[in-house]
Amino acid sequence: MQLQKMDMNLFLVLEAIYNSGNLTRAAEQLHITQPAVSNALARLRRTLDDPLFIRGPSGMTPTPLTESIMPRVQQALSLLGTSLNEHRQFNPALARKTLRLSMNDMAETLLLPPLLERLEKEAPGVTVESFHVPRDQLAKELAANTLDFALDVPLATAPQLQQQRLHQDRYLCMLRNEHPLAGESSLTLEQYLQLEHIHVSSRRTGPGLADIALNKLGRRRTIKLRVQHYRVAPLIVLRTDLALTVPASLASQYSARLFELPFQIPLMDWHLLWHKNLQEDPANRWLREQLLAVLAV
Repeated sequence: MQLQKMDMNLFLVLEAIYNSGNLTRAAEQLHITQPAVSNALARLRRTLDDPLFIRGPSGMTPTPLTESIMPRVQQALSLLGTSLNEHRQFNPALARKTLRLSMNDMAETLLLPPLLERLEKEAPGVTVESFHVPRDQLAKELAANTLDFALDVPLATAPQLQQQRLHQDRYLCMLRNEHPLAGESSLTLEQYLQLEHIHVSSRRTGPGLADIALNKLGRRRTIKLRVQHYRVAPLIVLRTDLALTVPASLASQYSARLFELPFQIPLMDWHLLWHKNLQEDPANRWLREQLLAVLAV
């Protein structure tokens, strides 16, 4: 096969199908029609003498050949994109762009107000969309450019992503001011375990950091309520005798009694994640700087 006789656009199609696992989504990403993607895939299959993708119930599954060549294809496209980006300018005052972020409701509360205040002054044409992408889909969405950044825990199994610590927070125990224990100077482990707790998790089952830490001590707390979002949990605390183990940055926004935890629990560690292909992209770099500035460690 002679590379100089190949249409290099075909590799863009290959990467788009690989990242999205779907011909229609690949077409949307490339801003071309679905038949055009199908035709490009057919040409690649003939050229490389391999099906490249097998259609299945979960989408287009890469063949072993595709898996073997994709790292080098992505590296080559990234290098080309970086070379082109070096000659581009990003003017935030004139930019017209949608910034797409994946984060939970607590991150929205802490990040979006100062971020929008900054963008309103420096980049009024930038709009923001915030939504939740499951952790196991983050790398694929960032690679497919359907997501610009994610705020999440560090992802050790995603070498194609760049990560930087954005925010670190300790956990506190939150009770309403009228709670029977509100007048205590501190909270003992036995008092903590006698409380009924709210557990915040987007999962239907499974322990939280507090439960894991208590399990190591051979202890267990009583979960009275399990909710999906952090923002609703303090409102429930303020009207009941339930306790909430909550990051200090969120707890401090409410008039409530706050206690240091009577056991060790890891700090909440948020990282900013983006795809390495956009490391040198001027728009991505400027937006990254704004995100890091408004919620820096």
